[in-house]
Amino acid sequence: MNIDFDDAKHQFDGSQKLLLRNNSPDTLTTLYYHLYFNAFQPVSDMDVRFSNLPDPDPRVANRIGKLQESEIGFHEIKSLKQDNKSVDWTIIGSILKVELHHPIFPFDSSEMTMKFFAQVPVQIRRSGRMNKEGIDYSMSQWYPQLCNYDEHGWHANQYLGGEFYAPWGDFLVRIRMNKKYTIAASGYALSSSDPQYVKSTLKNNSPDTIWQFYAPKVHDFVWAADPDYVHDTVQISNNRVLHFYHQPNDKFDEAWKSFPSIMREALKYIEMKFGPYPYKSYSFIQGGDGGMEYPMATLITGNRPLISLVGVGVHELMHTWFQMLLASNEAFYAWMDEGFASYAQQEVMNYLFSLNLIPGSVKVEDSHLVTVKNYIKFVTEEVEEPLSTHADFFQTTKAYQFAAYSKGAMCLHQLRYIIGDRLFEQGMLDYYYAWRFKHPNPDDFFRVMEMTSGLELDWFKDYFVNTTYKMDFAVDSVLTIKEGKSIIVLSRLEPFPMPIDLVVTLKNGKLLHFNIPIDLMLGHKELDKGVKILDPWHWVSPKYAFTVNESLEDILSVQIDPKQKMLDIDISNNKWMPVK
Repeated sequence: MNIDFDDAKHQFDGSQKLLLRNNSPDTLTTLYYHLYFNAFQPVSDMDVRFSNLPDPDPRVANRIGKLQESEIGFHEIKSLKQDNKSVDWTIIGSILKVELHHPIFPFDSSEMTMKFFAQVPVQIRRSGRMNKEGIDYSMSQWYPQLCNYDEHGWHANQYLGGEFYAPWGDFLVRIRMNKKYTIAASGYALSSSDPQYVKSTLKNNSPDTIWQFYAPKVHDFVWAADPDYVHDTVQISNNRVLHFYHQPNDKFDEAWKSFPSIMREALKYIEMKFGPYPYKSYSFIQGGDGGMEYPMATLITGNRPLISLVGVGVHELMHTWFQMLLASNEAFYAWMDEGFASYAQQEVMNYLFSLNLIPGSVKVEDSHLVTVKNYIKFVTEEVEEPLSTHADFFQTTKAYQFAAYSKGAMCLHQLRYIIGDRLFEQGMLDYYYAWRFKHPNPDDFFRVMEMTSGLELDWFKDYFVNTTYKMDFAVDSVLTIKEGKSIIVLSRLEPFPMPIDLVVTLKNGKLLHFNIPIDLMLGHKELDKGVKILDPWHWVSPKYAFTVNESLEDILSVQIDPKQKMLDIDISNNKWMPVK
């Protein structure tokens, strides 16, 4: 792409050459592109949707409907050709529909060339000009982007402010812009690699310069521009570099000075637990409206204390694994990115706390306990919607956020409880190696975890993803059946079955540890030495009973899930103690 940017008008001319290879078994006669900027206009689908939600994201709310002509965003298509032959097209809101001049057969290729004109909207969501921290341009989801075609067909959703889903490719992007700006972007800067192009394009004494970037094997390209950016770098292993771009701010400069070395340590841990980072650079760029991930770079608001800056940095960096390399369709499976990234963020932050890199922060035994408690509080409000709900179709913003972030994180947390620590960690690495650059869906993820653990997990997927069933287990009773033996009766009070960790504490201080798998697993997790495996709990039965070779008088307590790993909505009935 070649971009000629007019910062006085916040507009740009663009040309795009796209070599499309059809890797599907289908013959393509139509293409679709996203025109994201068209959503930032009054009465767009995005405007109407947010105006009618009971709890809209305050960054959007009713702001789009109030935009003036000079503040809206738009994409205009000037020309479009397939292999140098003109094609017909139609614009429907934020979607461009293209009728091909000739079909693209399976495993054949075609070249699409486009000229377009665009206006950058004021910063509202993800992309825009002059954000609340004064960054001039945050250019994400900013160009006519080819929609993705997969086994389900085209994914040409109207843009409602959500994530992108796109095919991978190699990007070469040239941006002509006033030379006062520093540009930070995806990919590798090549500004001096093509001097003949620069010389032939710019007149003598031109106020502009041309920035060139190359981003290999990515599925989007982001950039930001500001005249006041400070650019810092830190070297990491294998001749790789982390880049940091921020505006000077006396209140937060110290946080940005500490940020690079901390993120270097974070990346070491991430690669060990989730797989290697395959590119030579990554950029943390102040911009946008919170935190938004893109290939090889992220936009984050930067006026934050150190712990918040590191937290958002780690979260967005984790998206490199779950959205940039694995890249599930977030319209359908936002939880496979946002939730998994949230889970990993807590793991990484707890590791950083153990290194004493963030003043005032202390490592905890279970970094997910707060998320567990917040999620349980949310599900008891009875507004939860299934994880399988399309991201645009949730009835409330709160339901989407808890599903995508909290319940998505809890999916991994519960899975770790079910299959055990070692096999869970191995499964996450196996998932990375099996599905990077392939757009996995939930079936793909759970099948990897089944292969790694040797356990059946489709029951968990179906309950956790497709329903809003809750977990609630109780110690029903403890009774003497004969001298020296007692029977312990457990109850499942909600529909969701789960394997049970249980401990019996004797009055002499001895602990008896038990694990009760469920029959649907066809096995059990790896257990610590001394834990006794009991017969499986059949999911069709709401009751389960087993005996212990201890008299009732010798039992101090019986407790389900002593480490509080399960999403049990009422832990008050998890522990039995004799009535005094």
